[in-house]
Formats: sequence, C-alpha cells, structure tokens
Amino acid sequence: MEILVFKTNLTSLKSVNKIKPHLNETEGIIQWNVDLQDRDKILRIKTENISSQHIVNLVSTRGFKCEELV
Repeated sequence: MEILVFKTNLTSLKSVNKIKPHLNETEGIIQWNVDLQDRDKILRIKTENISSQHIVNLVSTRGFKCEELV
C-alpha cells in the first residue's frame, strides 16, 4: 500500500463532489480525502498499484489542477 499526495485547486465541497464518483469507482483506490482547509487543497490517496500520473489524469480531465507532491 502506498499514499500519494497531491496539490489541487479543489476549493469547495461542490468541486470535490465532481471528482468523488470517479475516485470512488477507480479500482485500487482504498481511501481518499481532500483537505480544503490546507492552502494547497491537499488530496491524499491510499492506493495499491495506481500511478500518480493516473490520478493526475483523472482529476485533470474533470477540469481541475492536480500536481503530485514528492
């Protein structure tokens, strides 16, 4: 298991709800959350065998910015 951390531009529950079904349906994502209080709007994902690029693509195709923090 691995934890991936991303900086996003998700600013509200409404924006989180736009990506929610896609993250929930992605096989290999065990758990995820977004910290809207953090200035970088951190998306944390517990996963097995999903690349960070897959997550970036998933969020980006929904119209939001997503950048992995290393």
